[in-house]
Amino acid sequence: MQEDKIRQALVELLYRNSYGVVISNIAISLAAVYVLRSGVSTTWLAGWLGTLYLLTAARVFASRRFFSRPRGSASIMRWAWLAAAFSWVSGLLWGIFGWVGFLPEAPLLLSFTVVVLTGLVCGTVPSLSAFPPALIGSILATVLPVAARAITSGSSISGAFLFLLASLVAINFYYCRITYRMLRETISLRMENERLVEHLQEERDRAQSADRAKTRFLAAASHDLRQPIHALSLLVSTIAVLAKRGNVPAEQARGLAGRAKSIIGNLSGLLNALLDISKLDAGVVTVARETVGLRELFRDFREEFAAEAKQRGLKWRVVDSDLQVESDPMMLKRVLSNLLTNAFRYTKEGGVALGCRKRGDLVEIQVWDTGPGIAADQQAMIFEEFVQLQNPARDRTQGLGLGLAIVRRTAELLKHPLKLKSTPGRGSMFSVTVPQVRAARAPISQRETMAGTIAGGIIVVEDESDILEAMEQLLTIEGHHVYAGRSAAEAQAVHAAAAMRGEAPVDLIISDYRLAHGATGLEAIRTLCGYLGQTVPSIIITGDTSPSRLKEVSASGSRILHKPISEAELRQAIQAAWVEGKAVEAGH
Repeated sequence: MQEDKIRQALVELLYRNSYGVVISNIAISLAAVYVLRSGVSTTWLAGWLGTLYLLTAARVFASRRFFSRPRGSASIMRWAWLAAAFSWVSGLLWGIFGWVGFLPEAPLLLSFTVVVLTGLVCGTVPSLSAFPPALIGSILATVLPVAARAITSGSSISGAFLFLLASLVAINFYYCRITYRMLRETISLRMENERLVEHLQEERDRAQSADRAKTRFLAAASHDLRQPIHALSLLVSTIAVLAKRGNVPAEQARGLAGRAKSIIGNLSGLLNALLDISKLDAGVVTVARETVGLRELFRDFREEFAAEAKQRGLKWRVVDSDLQVESDPMMLKRVLSNLLTNAFRYTKEGGVALGCRKRGDLVEIQVWDTGPGIAADQQAMIFEEFVQLQNPARDRTQGLGLGLAIVRRTAELLKHPLKLKSTPGRGSMFSVTVPQVRAARAPISQRETMAGTIAGGIIVVEDESDILEAMEQLLTIEGHHVYAGRSAAEAQAVHAAAAMRGEAPVDLIISDYRLAHGATGLEAIRTLCGYLGQTVPSIIITGDTSPSRLKEVSASGSRILHKPISEAELRQAIQAAWVEGKAVEAGH
């Protein structure tokens, strides 16, 4: 491809230069005829000049056709050889002129002929070097007739003249070689610059698009975060007013608590969805591929959505399959769950179906619905964050508009092609294509689970006093020995004091990411591990969901929990970290 483009550019240069050759031929030929009219037949000169002008007209016509032709309409090399043929014929005409003008008995005319031929031969280097065969043929056609005339004339200057011609030919061939290489390098560099400019423009457009997408994302996220917080603020104000008036009736209190719980659930769902997108963008999600049986997976979905289908009066059909595929079971289930949730949400009548089709060594898992459908020009848009075509009022009960964005990112991570077919008014079909497994294989890995609560020694670092106190109380109630401080140094001092009173083993370090005075939880963990003289399993708690922060914590080896966290989430993380720590110790 690169070579074809260079060849194309060289031939175009050859034809552009042909206009200069035409002008020089017209001007020089008139001067030549005028000078030689006293020594050469006027009839011959007229015939020669007419032939040269006819050739010149043909070259102009060919050049105009070349530049007006449709690109790729014919082989570029055919045009190159056509230009070469014109150059050869032109060279031959000037060679014949040199034969006739070789007049040793008229030194003045001979000198003029030599000057003209020398100029023409040297002029071929800049005009014809883009296609060396054209230059070589033109020079040889120009000098060979003159050389033959010098040999046959028997003149005393023939030897010197032949030496001049040979030197002239050798020098011009040499410069042709150099010029040709320089032209190729120049064209190659120009094309490279064009590719770089095009790449920069693409990167600029991509950056501008990303910036616009980020602005839309932040605007939508800000709105969706503010709505439940605003509702919660009004609810708290209502509770405060009622409390001032006296005891709140139990039924009214339950109603307010239920509304508060629903609002907090919506807020937590939005935060978790934003966190999922950040994790996928940061590339910190680990894919654990194993064999997934579609029969078991489909059975779970049949049971999960049966109640909703019945409640909404929709047909719910699952086509069972004994096929097995290779994927991360949790991620694949989440992708399909999001697709099914969307299908049920926007289908008002008709039904939803789940099934699969074999595609060679692949399996296409399909979700069909009879919903409103999606127009072709909007199908790419629905995979963007906070886009809900059927929910312009941003009704929170209709979801957050993040499900399909998560589906797209997860499918890309799994390398499972995602496809959408939809007809407005008739419904949609979303599908994800997964590699098929011919023979059953054992799962790649199985996580260890432990029953009961694991008690141990835990160092806690948190610069917010209220959170530190609550964390210490919760962990103490769970049976842990807690050494808490607002900084690594304070927690270290608390542990050192406990160690002086007796044995104080440390099995885990828990730290908030952002600490006072610009310190980070990762720095605190490194400091405490240095103090303990060993690497201890650790958990980072943070409210930061930026991809760069997630990458940093993931690379450190610490587990990560995102605020707000529940007691169950904290207990599960502690147990998992404790198990991993014991496994590392056993490995050593």
